[in-house]
Amino acid sequence: MTDASLLTLTQWLSPAFPVGAFAYSHGLELAISDGHVRSADDVFAWLEQTLTIGGGKVDAWLLSMTLQGADADDMAQLAQAVAGTRERWEETVQQGTAFAKTVSQMSGVEYPARALPVAVGLAARTLDLAPKTVIALYLSSYMSNLVSAGVRFVPLGQTDGQVILARLHPLIDALAERAVHATQSSLTTSAFAADLASARHEDMDVRIFKT
Repeated sequence: MTDASLLTLTQWLSPAFPVGAFAYSHGLELAISDGHVRSADDVFAWLEQTLTIGGGKVDAWLLSMTLQGADADDMAQLAQAVAGTRERWEETVQQGTAFAKTVSQMSGVEYPARALPVAVGLAARTLDLAPKTVIALYLSSYMSNLVSAGVRFVPLGQTDGQVILARLHPLIDALAERAVHATQSSLTTSAFAADLASARHEDMDVRIFKT
């Protein structure tokens, strides 16, 4: 692992990188509006499930398989197939398109628009980093964005948000370790409440977030 590669990945996954992650809640906005998520503990419980058996796990698997050298077109098709809702697909492909465009302009290498974990995986193949490191930092960024959505919309204090994120760190580390050995046959998801929230979010009359 090199410091330069780690700094590059940190830049790609930072809130300042122009993928518009702040505009997406992954269905969390609907859960908050319905009253299912009202406190810091509720946000943690929701994100724990999203991370370990929902979109977080799916993204970790797609990212890992891309890092392992899986065909990018196959991974792009798989990402679309496992997207639980239209909003979930738009969320990942819009961010992935913005990511690929920015990295292409920065590096001079043309990266195609893909779902976000596939786009990050393709670009990260050029970095001298262990797969687990890439996956863990990706998941940390993923959870940070959703924690921020919770802080803004529940609302919660900034300290509450940081406590939630710190509580998620052991889960992120464990999931990244498992994802290193990801295969297509082991890719499963069962976060039904999150998928239903994402689907119902499409019809909200008034909303702050795109998803």
